[in-house]
Amino acid sequence: MNQKTYFNWSSGKDSALALYYLLRQGNISIDRLLTTVNGHYARVSMHGLRRSVLEAQTEAIGIPLDVIEVPENPSMEQYDALMKKKVLELKAAGYTHTIFGDIFLEDLKKYREAMFRPLGIQPIFPLWKKDTKELLQEFIELGFRAIIVCINNSKLEKSFLGKELSLELMERFPEDVDPCGENGEFHTFCFDGPIFQYPVAFEVGEQIFKAYNNPSDSSKSIQFGFSDILLAK
Repeated sequence: MNQKTYFNWSSGKDSALALYYLLRQGNISIDRLLTTVNGHYARVSMHGLRRSVLEAQTEAIGIPLDVIEVPENPSMEQYDALMKKKVLELKAAGYTHTIFGDIFLEDLKKYREAMFRPLGIQPIFPLWKKDTKELLQEFIELGFRAIIVCINNSKLEKSFLGKELSLELMERFPEDVDPCGENGEFHTFCFDGPIFQYPVAFEVGEQIFKAYNNPSDSSKSIQFGFSDILLAK
């Protein structure tokens, strides 16, 4: 019997590969992609991708998009409350499982499991504990295509923004950068591959750089760079 499942969709390579695994597996019914969007900016909260581009991407995949809209600067309490509200709506609609593309961040996995356990939804982690270099190689060999849309400036130079992922590009990463950016070194936008009905047509726009307070040390800031992605006209 198929498990009614929704996918926590980031729009990047890890989500795309995890979705590919599960669609190929065939015993899980995935009929909804869920993404957290900043309602003030109309952008994906995680890495600033425009909502219009996200919508074009999910249309190209062919699975309906659902969103959780958060305010401009949500607190963790606000985020948790909005997530819980949405999850309870999905449970009422018959969903029993949810998918995440996490690979090896133990604290994040425990946080997700602790959040979903009392809500009666079972999280699934298809990429968990897989070698990140091998995952990126598989991603590229399968014909997936993605570009870097966000970097942590302390880990990668701005020249990496807007670059398409490749084995050659991976070899240029500094030694302390995970091949899949699992520690937040970079985020990606996937625009083509075996889960797509057709590639997403887009253009790379201007680069934007911003600084945020470090949650673990308020005296320091974290600087990020974004490449603005626009739909091709």
